[in-house]
Amino acid sequence: MSKVIKLKKGLDIKLNGEAEKVVQPAGKITSCALKPTDFRALTPRLAVKVGDEVKAGDVLFTDKMHPEIKFTAPVSGTIEAINRGERRKLLEVVIKADAEIQYRDFGKSEVSTLNREEIINRLLDSGVWPVIRQRPYDIIANPMTTPKAIFVSAFDSAPLAPDYDVVLNGQEKNLQTGFDCLKKLCNKNINLNLRADTPSTSVFTKLKNVDIHYFSGPHPAGNAGIQIHHLNPLNKGEQVWVVNIQDVAIIGRLFNEGRFDARKIIVLCGSEVNKPQYYHSLLGASIADITAGKLKNQTEQRIISGNVLTGTNRKCVV
Repeated sequence: MSKVIKLKKGLDIKLNGEAEKVVQPAGKITSCALKPTDFRALTPRLAVKVGDEVKAGDVLFTDKMHPEIKFTAPVSGTIEAINRGERRKLLEVVIKADAEIQYRDFGKSEVSTLNREEIINRLLDSGVWPVIRQRPYDIIANPMTTPKAIFVSAFDSAPLAPDYDVVLNGQEKNLQTGFDCLKKLCNKNINLNLRADTPSTSVFTKLKNVDIHYFSGPHPAGNAGIQIHHLNPLNKGEQVWVVNIQDVAIIGRLFNEGRFDARKIIVLCGSEVNKPQYYHSLLGASIADITAGKLKNQTEQRIISGNVLTGTNRKCVV
């Protein structure tokens, strides 16, 4: 076992409503939305109009400053609304979802046969590239640069956070493919960070092309920024990339299945949830669809997307 990095500073906040480790269907998802405001320093250029029909993986908008970076539909359906704010700032593109998702085919590939440029082009064309974030600044990574390291945290220390062993159970193949892709982007093994008490049977302990590090201590031990500070601090002019562990599986599915499959497992929890559980969902799924019939008082609750410390109060998407 690797050396355990022990953190003493921080605080674990105990909240009621921890989720039972059972994964259920969330119910019918009627709409999804993609929000440019979720991405720092992004100036979007719209590529669709209301009424257009799209497949999962079709381009909705691009980055005006970096047009090679595309943002694609997480679901197939019809563009239902394009919502704007002050000075016509693009806030979200809403898609009325089909009953059955139709996917744009990007082709299956063996990662071992692809070079770095081919992997980057596939990630850009499919709209998966924006899941890779650059530190400092937490902006979308620049595909023209090479980071000194890539970090993936496989645990979340925030209150009521999900257990990623439950979330990614059965996704070992996609995770491994995703890590194989990331290694080719960085030319080094990926830093995979786990909680110190992670069991040997975890889905993460047998992954290849990763350097596993263990952390113990209170929140924010699970934050990538804290982990970077302890393992590979940034110097002037340097950058590292950070990828969410569920997004590693999405990268793997892109190459294993040849499609942008934006399915995720979320946890709906808290003291005002009737039965806190894990649910199958989609990137950008409607909050109303996910919470329907699951809250103690459906009309007077504050719903936070993300964790309770840094999440966003949202009405439309999760």
